[in-house]
Amino acid sequence: MLKKEILLAHFPKLTNKRWQDIRSAFSDVNAFWNSYFDEIKTKLHWDDNLIHEFLIWKDNLNEELIIKRLNDTGINCVTLDDPEYPELLKQIYDPPFCLFIRGSLTRLDFPLGVVGTRKFTSYGKQVTEELIGELARQGVAIISGLALGIDGIAHEATIRANGVTIAVLGGGVDHQYLYPAAHKHLAERIIDAGGAVLSEYHPGTLPTQFSFPRRNRIIAGLSLGTLVIEAGESSGALITAQCSLDSNRDVFAVPQNITSPTAIGPNNLLKMGAKPVTSAKDILDALNLQNIQQFVESKEILPDSPTEATILPHLSREPIHIDNIIKRSGLASHVVNGTMTLMEMKGKVRNLGGMMYVLSR
Repeated sequence: MLKKEILLAHFPKLTNKRWQDIRSAFSDVNAFWNSYFDEIKTKLHWDDNLIHEFLIWKDNLNEELIIKRLNDTGINCVTLDDPEYPELLKQIYDPPFCLFIRGSLTRLDFPLGVVGTRKFTSYGKQVTEELIGELARQGVAIISGLALGIDGIAHEATIRANGVTIAVLGGGVDHQYLYPAAHKHLAERIIDAGGAVLSEYHPGTLPTQFSFPRRNRIIAGLSLGTLVIEAGESSGALITAQCSLDSNRDVFAVPQNITSPTAIGPNNLLKMGAKPVTSAKDILDALNLQNIQQFVESKEILPDSPTEATILPHLSREPIHIDNIIKRSGLASHVVNGTMTLMEMKGKVRNLGGMMYVLSR
């Protein structure tokens, strides 16, 4: 039997706002699921038509068919309360309550969002291949949107460098409905290379003009920062950059030829304070990841005390806030704080700022 959160994620009109309202108004998801018209009306103040539509949808729901579709397509579902849910994504204003994933997020190491225009230039292609290839070889995980243009080039460059890349979609991740269709084969190569294709939209969902801007917040939310490579004045890449800023993440931009239409976006970002990038080192330095390759290739970290042994299983190369380490380890806050300080002095962990920790090796 599937979790009710996963079933609810299949309801076409369950927005993030409505999901948050449900969590606030009901003791748990099962309580909402088993409620009737009057209770929903009283607690959520939904429109009568919406309540009727939900109840009819729920009564006609074929859970076995949903389970079969997920199993047949190899799609995994991760909800907000699952330990597999990416820690960085939890921190944004409106994280997706459910992610549909084909592939694996276990190698989501030191993630960087990379976005740009579909109508790229030869300069944009060259810069993307050079920068992303080097970053991927260093161990940076590349997050992008699988779109034609810069997104696809970034995914391709990562795979060629034997790196890991994650594609975030504005529609379903199932092969049949994957968009754009021209990148269906690329999506399979991303998965085969150890990465993943993910979406907040259930299988069978076609993308819309509204779903693409929504997915941009996920690209930014999964990432330590966002790199913009070529973008017009109204490019969707700039939405991703704004989402990154809204989540207090770094924004990087590649300087462009001022006569090019694709220069407007990144050059304006630079004028507003984005960090200029002319080499992979610029990003590694800004994110304090100068020795990332050494960290990735180093041997497993062994605990020096029972306390370290309790804390280490909750650490990885994906950033985690110290409050979550305390919660998951079950240790007192002063014990965790003291131990993390000692582990940082020993070179076992690294503080990326804001009390976000990663393993150093």
